[in-house]
Amino acid sequence: MASTEASPKAPKTDDLAGLEAGLDALDSVQIQRTPVREVLVKKVLPPVVAVTLVLVVWQLLVSLRVTEEFKLPAPSAVWDSLTTMWLQGTLFDVLWTSVSRALFGFLLALAIGTPLGLLVSRVKFVRAAIGPILAGLQSLPSVAWVAPAVLWLGLNDRMMYAVILLGAVPSIANGLVAGVDQVPPLFLRAGRTLGATGLRGAWHVVMPAALPGYLAGLKQGWAFSWRSLMAAEIIASSPDLGLGLGQLLENGRNNIDMAGIFLAIILILIVGIAVDLLVFSPLERTVLRRRGLLGRG
Repeated sequence: MASTEASPKAPKTDDLAGLEAGLDALDSVQIQRTPVREVLVKKVLPPVVAVTLVLVVWQLLVSLRVTEEFKLPAPSAVWDSLTTMWLQGTLFDVLWTSVSRALFGFLLALAIGTPLGLLVSRVKFVRAAIGPILAGLQSLPSVAWVAPAVLWLGLNDRMMYAVILLGAVPSIANGLVAGVDQVPPLFLRAGRTLGATGLRGAWHVVMPAALPGYLAGLKQGWAFSWRSLMAAEIIASSPDLGLGLGQLLENGRNNIDMAGIFLAIILILIVGIAVDLLVFSPLERTVLRRRGLLGRG
């Protein structure tokens, strides 16, 4: 009798063990190092091919003389302008002037936009009062703030930072609000049950759950910071402000130096791409990978 009763339990035990093993396999995150060749083919080769095609088409248009040379300089002329700045030792000074302003302004916007976004997302009265204003400010072109900022603060770095803040803070705050709105209510109830209320709930429950939307707001906030700074440097150009990329672009226009204009545009583009690739893309991949949302390929 004993052997007869024990035999049916063995398959059930095996099935349960197999089910647990399957669930453990689903929960475990398989982290594999991507081969270098695959990285080169999928990540490096496509942008290199795209840039090469742009240069080929650019040179072809110049060779065919589709327009006057002063309107469309050859790639070699832009390279000569870059080489001249390098030999004069002004290239990194120009880059650092703009990048340092943008980074400092973005950090200020981060310090202001984050608590503002939490306040708007968690307090209904504040959301009803200033939520539409934040949405309107986000759609307002940053260049519109340059004129009043100059009149209020003068031609100095404070004016630059004011324009950056007015452009970036709404984006960061609205991104956090959107992220908080997407937090499942179950998370908030569980946090309150465990005693995570007020600031503790915001730090330990709301912010981690809203992190994807918050990162999207930060990425957009940086884009607005960079664009706002370029608008301010182009319009409020002054020797007292130092030479940044925006002033470099404006100087090219004043001197009818199309090669210098193209060089400034390319440098502005390179900085924007570099910050995205080196800062925001790794952060996004890390968050998605930890949540099991990052597929391979």
